[in-house]
Amino acid sequence: MKTEFKFSNLLGTVYGRGNLVFTPDGNSLLSPVGNRVTVFNLTKNTSYTLPFSHRKNITHLDLTPDGNLLLTIDEDGRAILSIFPRRLAIYHFTFKSQISALAFSPDGLHFVVGLGRKIQAWRTPSTPSGDANGDLEFAPFVLHRDYGGHFDEVRHLSWSGDSRFFLSSSKDLTARIWSLNPEEDFEPTVLSGHRQQVRNAWFSASQESIFTVSEDGALFRWEFVPSPQDEEDAAEPGDERWRIVQREYFMQTAKLKCAAFHPNTNLLTVCFANGLFSLYEIPSFSNIHSLSMASSPISTVAINKTGEWLALGSSKTGQLLVWEHASESNILKQSSHLDSLTTISYSPDSTRIITGADDGLIKIWDISSGFHIATFTEHSSAVTASAYSRRGNILFTSSLDGSVRAWDMLRYRNFRTFTAPTRLSFSCVAIDPAAEVVCAGSHDSFDIHLWSVQTGALLDQLSGHEGPISTLAFTPDGRYLVSGSWDHTIRVWSVFNRSQSSEMLQLMSDLLCVAIRPDSAQIAASTLDGQLTFWNLNTSVQESGVDGRRDVSGGRTLTSRRTAASTPGTKSFNSITYSADGSCLLAAGNSKYVCLYSVTTLTLIKKFTVSVNLSLDGTQEFLNSAAIMSNGLPSAMMDTEGEASDLEDRLDKSLPGAKRGRDATARTLRPEVRVTSIEFAPTGRSFCASSTEGLLIYSLDDTGMEDFDPFDLDIDVTPQNIRAILAQPEPEYLKALIMAFRLNDKSLLRKVYQSVPYDTIPHLVRELPKVYLGRLLLLLGQQMENSPHLEFALRWVGELLSVHGRYVKERQGEFASELRAVLRGVDGVGRTVRTLSERNAFEIEFLCQQASVKDSSALSPSGEEQKTLTNGFEDGDVADDQGEWMGID
Repeated sequence: MKTEFKFSNLLGTVYGRGNLVFTPDGNSLLSPVGNRVTVFNLTKNTSYTLPFSHRKNITHLDLTPDGNLLLTIDEDGRAILSIFPRRLAIYHFTFKSQISALAFSPDGLHFVVGLGRKIQAWRTPSTPSGDANGDLEFAPFVLHRDYGGHFDEVRHLSWSGDSRFFLSSSKDLTARIWSLNPEEDFEPTVLSGHRQQVRNAWFSASQESIFTVSEDGALFRWEFVPSPQDEEDAAEPGDERWRIVQREYFMQTAKLKCAAFHPNTNLLTVCFANGLFSLYEIPSFSNIHSLSMASSPISTVAINKTGEWLALGSSKTGQLLVWEHASESNILKQSSHLDSLTTISYSPDSTRIITGADDGLIKIWDISSGFHIATFTEHSSAVTASAYSRRGNILFTSSLDGSVRAWDMLRYRNFRTFTAPTRLSFSCVAIDPAAEVVCAGSHDSFDIHLWSVQTGALLDQLSGHEGPISTLAFTPDGRYLVSGSWDHTIRVWSVFNRSQSSEMLQLMSDLLCVAIRPDSAQIAASTLDGQLTFWNLNTSVQESGVDGRRDVSGGRTLTSRRTAASTPGTKSFNSITYSADGSCLLAAGNSKYVCLYSVTTLTLIKKFTVSVNLSLDGTQEFLNSAAIMSNGLPSAMMDTEGEASDLEDRLDKSLPGAKRGRDATARTLRPEVRVTSIEFAPTGRSFCASSTEGLLIYSLDDTGMEDFDPFDLDIDVTPQNIRAILAQPEPEYLKALIMAFRLNDKSLLRKVYQSVPYDTIPHLVRELPKVYLGRLLLLLGQQMENSPHLEFALRWVGELLSVHGRYVKERQGEFASELRAVLRGVDGVGRTVRTLSERNAFEIEFLCQQASVKDSSALSPSGEEQKTLTNGFEDGDVADDQGEWMGID
C-alpha cells in the first residue's frame, strides 16, 4: 500500500477571522480559515486550500492587482509571500509587531501596513514578467517610508486611484491623508470631526472627494473647498482645505463593524453588530437594500472588481455569504459547524463526507467541490456517531438527545427515528451490511439496543457488559456484532443466531475504540493505556500488540506544568480505522498527531502532524517561562480572541468579587487541538481526520499543485523553442507536446494541447511514448474540468484508451490518480451535457406551450369571412402554390 499521503483540502470550516479578498477577475474569493487560506471559485463551484500554513491564525491578507502575489499576515506579524497561481510560498518575513491594516497600491508597486499607531510603506517584491525575454529576479521586502502622527491604532488603509496618496483611519477619531512620495505643496492632512473611532476612509473615483464612516454610524463627505469666511476671496490658494460638505447617519442602534466602498459605482456597503448590512448609493445616500445575514456580528465585507458581488463573513458563526445585489440572490452561502466535530463517515463511493458535531448539526460535504450541500438539524443535542449503509442510500446517526435517526440520502430527509424505552444518551451506533438492523450503545446503560430498520421497532436489548458501551461495529460479512466497553472487555455477539450468544475478550484497560479488518478476520482494539491489540476473530486469540503511547503523545496544554512527553491526557488513541486493503491501521487521539501503522510488521510507517497553529492549545512541546505572568498564570490565558472584535470589549474590567457586569460563561482558554475521528476512504486513496481546525483530507492523488516538476530536461527544451515549433508552417505537435511535458508548464501544456488539430489526434496518440501516458491522462482530466471544448477532450480520451487501454489496465495501480482525474472530468462532462439537455428540453416545451396558447387565444374568423378568405383574395394578398392565401404585412 502506498503511504505518501499529502494534505489535499480543508473542509468543515469556511471562515475564521480576518478580511476577505476577491481575485482581480472577480471569480474567486480568498477566505482565511485559521492559519490557512481557502479559495472558493464562485463560477465553477469548487474550492481548495493553499498548502502552506502560518504558525498562528491569519488576520490580514491581500492580493496584488494582477493577482500574482498573495501576502498573508498572522497574529504575530509574521508574513508569507506566495505566488498565488502556483500556490507556492516563496518568502517569509516578520514585521516585528502585530499588523492592524494592509493594502496593496492599485499599480501593485507598493503596499502599506499599519503597525499600531505607525504606518509603513514597502516596495512590492518583483516577480517574473510575462514576457518570454523578461528578467527573472526577486528582491526581498524593502522599506520605502515610515509614517507617524496617529495617536491610536490604525484600523484601515486605502489608496487613491493613481497610487500617489493613501488614507488611514484610526481609533483616535481621525483619518489622515498621506502621500507615498514627497509631493509639491502637499502636507499630511488630518480629517477630524467624528465622535467615535473612524472605521474606514476612501477616495472617490475622481479623487475629488473623501468618504469616512465611524463606529457610531456617521458618514462624512469631504471636499477640497475654500474656507467659508473667505469665499469672496477664494482666489488665494492658502484658503482651500479639506472640509466636511455632507453629513449622513445610518440610524442604527448597533455599532458599525465594517464597511466597503466601490468607487466606480459609488456603492457603499455597511455592516452592523446585529447582523444587518445595507447598501447605499452615495453621495445621494439612497438606501438600495437592507438585509440581515445572521443575528451575529458581520466581521468583514468585500466587493469584487465589477461591484456586482458582496462577500460577507461572520467570525462568531463561521458563515460566509456572497450576495449579488442586482438579482438579490446568493452566489455562495456556506457555514461551518458551531462547535467541534465529533464524527465523520465516507459515502461508499468516496464522493461525500458526513460530519457531525457537538452543535447537533449534520452536514454533507462534497469532496470534489469542497462545499457542503445539505444540513440536517433534527438532532437537539450533540451528534456522537454516524454510519453509512453499504449501498450508500441510508445514513444512521446517534445523539445525546436519546435518539438514533435514519436519513434518506436521496431525498435528504429523516424517515425513521429509533428511541429506547427509557431516556438514554447514545454514544455509538452500528448498522449491519444488509441495513436491516441498527444497534446503539450508551454511557448511561450497559445494554446494547437493537432496532428493525423497516419497522422501527425495538428488537432486543443485549446484556452482558458491566460498564458503559464505548464502541460498536458489525463485521463486514455481517456475521458478528463487536462491542467494546469500559469494563475492560470486548464482546463478539452472534446477533442473527437463535441463541444470540457472545464471546468475551479480556483487556487490561478501558476500551476506547475497535476496528474490524475488511476481510472480517481481525479486530484491532485501542485502550486507555495507549495499547493497540490485535485479535483473531475466528479463534478469539490475541495475535499481537503495539505500544503507541510515545507515538501519539505530543503537545502540552496551556496550563500544564509538564512537557508534552509527560502529559498524561494525550497517550491513547480515541479513533482507529483499517485501510481498504487491511494492511495498515490509522490511529489518532487527543493530540496533534495521526499515526499510520503497518499491521504485519507492527511498525510506525508515518506520522502526520494535524496542525502547527500556536493559536490552538496543545501544539507546543516545551514549557516557556517567559510566557508566565507575575501571578503564575500564562499570559496567553488573557482572552484576546473572544467574540468581541475590539480588545477593550474583550477585557474583563469588573471589580474582584462583583457579580454584576461579569459574564460567568466567558471562555478564557483557547481551543485545544485534537483529532476526534478518522476514516479511510473506501477507495483507499485518501483519508480524512476531524480536528479542531476542521476536516482535514490527505490524499495520494494529485491535489492540483502547479509546482515546477521538470522531467528529462536538456538545454534545448525552452518555452521559446516550443512556441517556435508551433509557429512553423508544418508544426511537429508530438515534439512540442513532449517538450511541454518535460517543462511541465501549465500554460504551455494548454497551448500545445489546444493547438493539435482534431484529425491529428489519433496519429499523435499512437506515436506518444508510454512514459508520458500518465502525464497526458492527468492533462486530459484537468482540461475536461476547465475547458469548454467537450468533444475535443472526449476525442483525446477515446483515442488514448483505445490505443493504450490494455497497457493502462495492466498497470492500473500506477495510473490510479490519473484515471481518477479523467473519471472526474468525464463525470463533469456528463453532468454538463445532461444539464444542458434538460434545460433545452424545458425551453422547447415552454416555447411549444406558448405557441399553442397563442394559437388558441387568437380570434378565429366567422363562417362568411372564412369563405371569403378562402375563395377570394383581398387587395394586398397573394396566393401560394397550394391556392391558400397569405397576407403581406
